[in-house]
Amino acid sequence: MEEEVKRGRGRPKAWDDKGAQNTIKSLDRALEVLVQLGEMQGSTLSEIAGALGQSPATVYRVLTTFQGRGFADFDPQSQVWSIGPAAFLTGSMFLRRTSLVERARPIMRDLMEATGETANLGIERDGQVLFLGQVETHATIRAFFPPGTASAMHSSGIGKALLSRMDDKRQRAVLAAGKLEQFTPHTLTDPEAMIADLHATKARGYAFDGEERNIGMRCIAAPVYNVFGEAVAGISVSGPTSRITDDRIAALAEDVMEAAARLTRAIGGNNRPAS
Repeated sequence: MEEEVKRGRGRPKAWDDKGAQNTIKSLDRALEVLVQLGEMQGSTLSEIAGALGQSPATVYRVLTTFQGRGFADFDPQSQVWSIGPAAFLTGSMFLRRTSLVERARPIMRDLMEATGETANLGIERDGQVLFLGQVETHATIRAFFPPGTASAMHSSGIGKALLSRMDDKRQRAVLAAGKLEQFTPHTLTDPEAMIADLHATKARGYAFDGEERNIGMRCIAAPVYNVFGEAVAGISVSGPTSRITDDRIAALAEDVMEAAARLTRAIGGNNRPAS
């Protein structure tokens, strides 16, 4: 009786068994067609069938089934099949349930454990970096940016990572609004020097804050992208110069960029930037 109650909640007896015997082969093949349709976007029946190595008759039945549910569209004049609006609507359900902070948390924890430094998550809000989350290092000396803290973009690793992905016009508008306040002798306050730094940031894929906001602290950050390839957040590690030494920067940057790529995938984003 107890087993029947548990199974009635939606978990069959073989819940943890993901073997072939627990998959629906015809559904799996149909989903292959749907994925291929999305990738080819605007193809004939013979082109889709050829790409999949399936018979046109089989693929046609799948496509007409998807068409009936709105997952595929067919243009009778060009004889071309395309992805349908229902596929977009279903996909958007995932985006609506995705929480950036919740999905970032385990990735930030892994980043902190891998680097030994505090991991941070932030977004751009009204020309500033707004910190959404942080996983602190176990070390005694650490950076502290509690959620809700705002910081100038030009002197922040995350801020520079996000600025580097903006077009030139928006970059200059954000920098002009912030007035490039000098916080330390290392802060970049000349607009052209700042633009040059952002170009270098974009080229290498990560931003570096070398005591530009606080003396004795360094930060390495990389952008996180949405489904359109737009930078919508940044993830970083920060710590004292005594630990983030010159010879560690390259290795730490690799860890940060990998964490940013993981978070991009976790929110359904596109790791190929829009610009």
